[in-house]
Amino acid sequence: MSDALAVAGGAKSAFLSKERIIAAPGFNRWLVPPAALAIHLCIGMAYGFSVFWLPLSKAIGISAPVACGADLGFLQQVFAADCDWPISMLGWLYTLFFVFLGCSAAIFGGWLEHAGPRKAGVVSAVFWCGGLLISALGVYTHQIWLMWLGSGVIGGIGLGLGYISPVSTLVKWFPDKRGMATGMAIMGFGGGAMVGAPLAAQLMSHFASAESVGVWQTFVVMAVIYFIFMMGGALAYRVPPTGWKPEGWTPPVKKVNNEMITKGHVHVSKAWKTPQFWLVWAVLCLNVSAGIGIIGMASPLLQEVFAGRLIGTHQSFGELSPEQLAQIAIIAAGFTGLLSLFNIGGRFFWSSFSDLIGRKTTYFVFFALGFVLYAMVPWTGHLGSVALFVFSICLILSMYGGGFATVPAYLADLFGTQMVGAIHGRLLTAWAFAGILGPVLVNYIREYQLSVGVAKADAYDITLYILAGMLVVGFICNALVKPVNAKHFMTEAELAAERAIGHDTVLSAADLEWTADPKSKPLVVVAWLAVGIPLAWGIWVTLLKTVVLFS
Repeated sequence: MSDALAVAGGAKSAFLSKERIIAAPGFNRWLVPPAALAIHLCIGMAYGFSVFWLPLSKAIGISAPVACGADLGFLQQVFAADCDWPISMLGWLYTLFFVFLGCSAAIFGGWLEHAGPRKAGVVSAVFWCGGLLISALGVYTHQIWLMWLGSGVIGGIGLGLGYISPVSTLVKWFPDKRGMATGMAIMGFGGGAMVGAPLAAQLMSHFASAESVGVWQTFVVMAVIYFIFMMGGALAYRVPPTGWKPEGWTPPVKKVNNEMITKGHVHVSKAWKTPQFWLVWAVLCLNVSAGIGIIGMASPLLQEVFAGRLIGTHQSFGELSPEQLAQIAIIAAGFTGLLSLFNIGGRFFWSSFSDLIGRKTTYFVFFALGFVLYAMVPWTGHLGSVALFVFSICLILSMYGGGFATVPAYLADLFGTQMVGAIHGRLLTAWAFAGILGPVLVNYIREYQLSVGVAKADAYDITLYILAGMLVVGFICNALVKPVNAKHFMTEAELAAERAIGHDTVLSAADLEWTADPKSKPLVVVAWLAVGIPLAWGIWVTLLKTVVLFS
């Protein structure tokens, strides 16, 4: 893999190198967040891949799935080209996405700090979009292992590099608004599916024919579109010179909401050996596990708990006719869209709010309020209050997204900004672990409940109470997080050596504070429109679907 990274930098290493993107005095820092959003909106389509499941499940049959023979084993199905894939096999892409995202972010985070965000962004674009092209070949030849390899493994590596590429840079550009800056970028990952899923649906509809469901063509077109956007974002990255700060800004005096903010810097090789790292790892893992559990069950939970009450009757789920089931499925789709809005909105709101109350306090809110909401959801079901149920789940999803967006600033507060990208990369293994723990926990408990005769409307109660209990553990872990001991900080000599490896530029004191050149404002507007228009379109489409929930 390291050879692949070197090749990507290769002959144009001078152009892609970190020292080529050190910003000059007058550079407008507001050009960096849209560059990060351009990449995150593209790789965020990983959340929306389920839009391909149904078409791919009948890629051979076109109008209906062609089932594989009963005597065909799993490995034979992997290489079979004459029968359709079950959705359970396609679903492995999700697991591969987030396992390889976490692993690649952990492994190559240190390389990112030295190579810089431009080179990492370019490699991310090559891997993510190249993975889509390999997946297109897999669909065209009907070989699912090519999809797993293309989008799952290679694309997953691109996800990891793209996800962490802007973190360190944004934290350094916005020392006064760390939470808000990382929230703006990571908001894009949550919103990627809102843009990509409807785009994919329209493309598949356009390319569909009597011989094809239109998926491989959609993969090719999206790979081209995403490559253009991601390369634009990567090439727009700039990093501040070492010691830069906004003109007139001074670090705040320590008080309650920033007592955790260190002035030192911890090397990634030492950070993961500290108790603070593993406590924050647990904090993220528990918050994400509970949130993923809710995401995985939200749609069936709404339908099975409220059933006929969603359409004005008092029938249970098992008593509904096929037509009524179709009606509540449409309502559930609107509910899922609403959750997406709260997911991305929470990423920006909570991370920005953490700048005011502190990162540790923000996670206390997540766990305390989350515990109340998780424990309250079963009660809303028994009460029959759809409005209270929807409100609770939406607020939970806002804190799920907020947890992702706030943690980079939390790490920068604890370990300093020099290697926060690499440290964040290693912390994302918590996401990979949670991606397995959350769904497995929810699905197996539900299946057990149903197997012992619990009604569908009540089968989620125990699961939600267990998720609430996980948040109590997360609250305790967060309470145990203390400032990092000074013995872990790099010495001045070690810090200087690290900055030399990373090609960091140290300017004179007179050049380390500036306000943006007024002439850059039109360019800022264009950059934000480039990412804002697609995001606004995705939000509009989602809102149209959400209206069904309240009609």
